Amino acid sequence: MTTGLVDSGLPRVFVTTHWSVVLEAGRNDTPHSRAALEQLCRTYWYPLYAYVRRRGRSPPDAEDLTQAFFTRLLEKHYLQAADRAKGRFRTFLLVALDRFLANEWDRARAQKRGGGSALVPLDTRLAERLYTEQSMPEFSPEREYEQRWALTLVDQAVRRLQVEYQQAGKTAEFERLKDFLTAKRGSIPYEFIAVDLGASEGAVRVMVHRLRSRFRKIFCEEVAQTLEDPGDLMDEMRHLMAVLAG
Repeated sequence: MTTGLVDSGLPRVFVTTHWSVVLEAGRNDTPHSRAALEQLCRTYWYPLYAYVRRRGRSPPDAEDLTQAFFTRLLEKHYLQAADRAKGRFRTFLLVALDRFLANEWDRARAQKRGGGSALVPLDTRLAERLYTEQSMPEFSPEREYEQRWALTLVDQAVRRLQVEYQQAGKTAEFERLKDFLTAKRGSIPYEFIAVDLGASEGAVRVMVHRLRSRFRKIFCEEVAQTLEDPGDLMDEMRHLMAVLAG
């Protein structure tokens, strides 16, 4: 996947992020910190589910374990182990999940399946389909986790962008241009797009530029929400781009 997401124009305006709110709360549960943590969990549960599957668990067991893990996490039992020096939600989750799988497997299996409250709803039917279609057996479970994490961030940004265009009455424009969000500029067929949209080639170039610029900004915002220190954004972006390119 070729992207132009890392450049000198990355925003540096993020003061408070979801993950920094969670870490700042520490052991003290607050409505703000809990809402931030729930939002992060709802967004990034799928890479964890796929990781558990790659560790050899069956689909039902992976569902139970992922849900049980989030239950412990939302109850603040694992936040005490967060390594503030790392400051990245993706790193904390993987370390905490490994610890959970080592220590909580028997307890999770002993619980009645579906008997507890689903604090984070998991669409495991969709997850299993994606896992089957997109499995990366040549990757280690850890590398596949990072790949799926990066792709989830991209998907989240695309969804936000799609909603913005729909609300602006530009659904047709988005649908025609979305495939070129991360394409190399020389590969974009502006003249053909212009015919399809009934616009001039110059107008289409402006449309594509605006779409890609907005996508880059939204993607940066999504990445920033998983960091404690906004100053780590550039390094995290480079890491994610390397993962996607790999």
